[in-house]
Amino acid sequence: MDLYFEKINLAADFLRQNGIGHVDTAVILGSGLGEFAESLQSPSIIPYQEIPGFPVSTVKGHAGRLVYGILNGKKVLAMQGRFHYYEGYPMNDVVFPIRVMAVLGIKQLLVTNAAGGVNESFSSAQLMLITDHINFMGTNPLIGQNLDTLGPRFPDMSHAYFKKGQELVKAAASDLHIPLQEGVYAAFTGPSYETPAEIRMARIWGADAVGMSTVPEVIVANQAGIAVIGISCITNMAAGLQKNLNHEEVVQASASVKDDFKALLSAVITAL
Repeated sequence: MDLYFEKINLAADFLRQNGIGHVDTAVILGSGLGEFAESLQSPSIIPYQEIPGFPVSTVKGHAGRLVYGILNGKKVLAMQGRFHYYEGYPMNDVVFPIRVMAVLGIKQLLVTNAAGGVNESFSSAQLMLITDHINFMGTNPLIGQNLDTLGPRFPDMSHAYFKKGQELVKAAASDLHIPLQEGVYAAFTGPSYETPAEIRMARIWGADAVGMSTVPEVIVANQAGIAVIGISCITNMAAGLQKNLNHEEVVQASASVKDDFKALLSAVITAL
């Protein structure tokens, strides 16, 4: 674990040396949503493969680079793409960027993802404010030795997505006349899509949307004392609610809602 912490510090030092200074808000951009980073002014771009210890994104729709720039006077660090457990990365690698963000002193994180709709009142190409989550991944990124420098052994997850942030998202969506759903996000490991029976189970357990990411990052962010806002793009209805599922549809649906997505993120980051 000490070697892991050294690797985190090495990555943080590299980013500082390459111009990453104060960050008002960090953003993780999910499948097909990376275009938001193009709106940052005076950008500094660092491919993941150049950062010591960083894994590399292997999924279509994830550019695999950090973009540091300015948005309406706010300094933003955006991840164009994330790392997934299903890619074969251990959890310590999946959440590595969040650990680095904590060492950099980042206090606010906006996580986004593409998700399947479980709530039957939803439809594709909608945005959903994440109010809570369910971990169906069968593991937890905090399993193993804990270092107090990374956060408490047993972090409280009662308010995994902070209330003020949720209110800001709702207010911004209202001001911009952007339809916004609200609900609970459930994370499965993937990479296979869920079965109709699993979706029925998720609905019974209280899920409104399902995906294959986000929850590990949110757990680690909460352990590190980073306030989290979560927004899902409902790119399709989950298994049993439409005929077939495929990743191309996910990327296409993300693109169709990109203007609303970019406007909402910009408004929220400006208000934070």
